[in-house]
Amino acid sequence: MKYYILAGEASGDLHGSNLIKQIIQQDKEAQIRCWGGDLMQEAGAELVSHYKERAFMGFAEILKNLSSVLKFIRFCKKDIAAFNPDALVFIDNSGFNLRIAKWAKPKGFKTFYYISPQVWASRPGRVETIKKTIDHMYVVLPFVKPFYKKHHYDVTYVGHPLLDAIANQKSVDPILFRQENQLSNKPIIALLPGSRKQEITKMLAEMLQMAPHFPEYQFVIAGAPSQEYAFYKPFITHKNIGFISNKTYDLLKIATAALVTSGTATLETALFKVPEVVCYKGNWISYQIAKRIITLKYISLVNLIMDKEVVKELIQEDFNSKNIQKELAKLLEPHYRQKLLAEYELLEQKLGGKGASEKTATRIIQELKK
Repeated sequence: MKYYILAGEASGDLHGSNLIKQIIQQDKEAQIRCWGGDLMQEAGAELVSHYKERAFMGFAEILKNLSSVLKFIRFCKKDIAAFNPDALVFIDNSGFNLRIAKWAKPKGFKTFYYISPQVWASRPGRVETIKKTIDHMYVVLPFVKPFYKKHHYDVTYVGHPLLDAIANQKSVDPILFRQENQLSNKPIIALLPGSRKQEITKMLAEMLQMAPHFPEYQFVIAGAPSQEYAFYKPFITHKNIGFISNKTYDLLKIATAALVTSGTATLETALFKVPEVVCYKGNWISYQIAKRIITLKYISLVNLIMDKEVVKELIQEDFNSKNIQKELAKLLEPHYRQKLLAEYELLEQKLGGKGASEKTATRIIQELKK
């Protein structure tokens, strides 16, 4: 069978790649085209468009690049029509994917969504679009299934694919990792400033102000695979700052604490059992718009899943040097760390077992055979 899979950022590329591996394992005749990244391509799909080409973030940035966005949408529709897949599989990235789904469903394509758009966070009216355009939804967060049930839409909870992604990681030799990446022997505070240039620029400068305040630790920037070292180089102005590229999981395995930009990385950091502070500062206009339409008490997946404040969130004006220093110091206190790590164990239990990618691939293939 033929599959067309659409993902729009690094996390979607990761989860898409694991889904592709499972589809190929279960359907030996599978032909797959994708919008994603290097991992999806390496997993066996033909890459049509890399997510780096479409890394627009926030309302203001999307409006500014609207002509480019519309061009991508037109090209995507044309490519899908030419490939004529048996299944269209969307992964998160609702702004782009739901537009394609609206076009695709009336044309008779079978449509599946893996990892729900965050309709539970804002603009719940999009649920009606999903109900009309998506044949089946596979969700990865436990609270999302009851949300959709309230809207009379039956979805399948498959568990979170991060559990698989992390379990499949090879162990890391801390000494060798430090040597290979020219890091000191000091305990590491990992900095995860995001993957898009706009967010990295806003987050990283503030995070790096902590380096002089914690001289006994080394601050290490987790470079995103979508950005070159040349982009990060101007930020590295202190001798206590290290840099690694495209090795975030390896870095988290040996990190003592972390400052993390809100997003999937907050959950990844928790599952690696690294105490963290969640950070976010966006474009002022985009933030003002988002603040008025997002109805959640928290922005981090850790707190949303646990339905309480487990990790500290520093958002917009609260994301400043004084607060970062205060909260980071807490993460290094033994009693605070012990309490937080106990919460992380409960978090992992709430996410259910492994096998999200396998379950999703199995169900999609079963649906196609009906």
